[in-house]
Amino acid sequence: MKIQQVDDHFATAAQIQPDDLAALAQSGFKAIICARPDNEDPGQPAFADIARAAEVAGLKAFHIPVSGPLTEGQLIRFQQAEADAGGPILGYCRSGGRAGSLYKATR
Repeated sequence: MKIQQVDDHFATAAQIQPDDLAALAQSGFKAIICARPDNEDPGQPAFADIARAAEVAGLKAFHIPVSGPLTEGQLIRFQQAEADAGGPILGYCRSGGRAGSLYKATR
């Protein structure tokens, strides 16, 4: 898993797997934000599976699927997730781009 650090509070990555969550927690992340709709690609893990693994690892998990231009609702949900995260966040999607766009758009 390649993590791109944006700043001290946010990083992005491509699709993560349920077995990545413990390592993410150990490396200091407190939450994950998935910007990817379920069933976007064959074999993609469902967000519910990622969220369960996140809970076991002690991470908060938020799902803000993006499949087109960003909306005001997505930006509001991102800001709420950021406020509830309690620390550094890893945002992910297919490539990390949509997760990064959510973060940059709220700056």
